[in-house]
Amino acid sequence: MEVAIYQHILIAVDGSSLSEHAVTEGLKLAKALGARVTIFTATEQFSSLGDVGHAFAGAPEPVRHQARDYLEAQARTAQARACAAAAAAGVKAEALLAESDHPHQAIIEAAKAKAADLIVMASHGRRGVTAVLLGSVTHKVLTHSELPVLVCR
Repeated sequence: MEVAIYQHILIAVDGSSLSEHAVTEGLKLAKALGARVTIFTATEQFSSLGDVGHAFAGAPEPVRHQARDYLEAQARTAQARACAAAAAAGVKAEALLAESDHPHQAIIEAAKAKAADLIVMASHGRRGVTAVLLGSVTHKVLTHSELPVLVCR
């Protein structure tokens, strides 16, 4: 009896066209292997929307609530598109949303909690000083994850 290399794939999405490409590639792999997928998105925690240096720092609480609701709606829309693509491909998928100030940690924790054996995500392809200054969620996942990570460019 053969066992697929990857049986459960976590695909991290953020709503960008690059993450949609990662969804496409992750679903192709899942289909070929007969794996199921978790479509995962991390949004910023509500408490951090008022932090100094954040775009909503000093904003009244109702404005921060609206911002959080908007971010959550955007995340759910991206997840719905990914789940629809999975259904069209005949791949079993579920969506998972978490709030976190550290998306790379949230991705790794979700993969562990869901017993995923592969993480698929996009890279924005930043290089040089820009990559050093801005950092990269993908780079942090690669650095800290014990699971294999497939990076789609």
